[in-house]
Amino acid sequence: MALDDLKEKLKSRLAGFNHTVKFDFEEDGMLFVDATTNDVTVTEEDKDAEVTLRSSLETFEKIVAGDQDPNIAFMMGKLKVSGSMGLALKLNSMLED
Repeated sequence: MALDDLKEKLKSRLAGFNHTVKFDFEEDGMLFVDATTNDVTVTEEDKDAEVTLRSSLETFEKIVAGDQDPNIAFMMGKLKVSGSMGLALKLNSMLED
């Protein structure tokens, strides 16, 4: 799955989130989501966010596809969280398929 495909999925899934989040895929790039307005924007900019999730692109694609439980990925060290843990938990259900 390319970053462009993820952008579209995140736009639809994070509608109503009302926060900012950054997804850092290390050498594969990053996505910044601003869901504070009615029109969710997703860019590849490196901006400060309320919560940052770091993982490989492969792990994140599995989470979005429903093939990887984000809680298990976090416990195994495949998913790292910086910032608000409460927002990360809220994202949990919004990201899973």
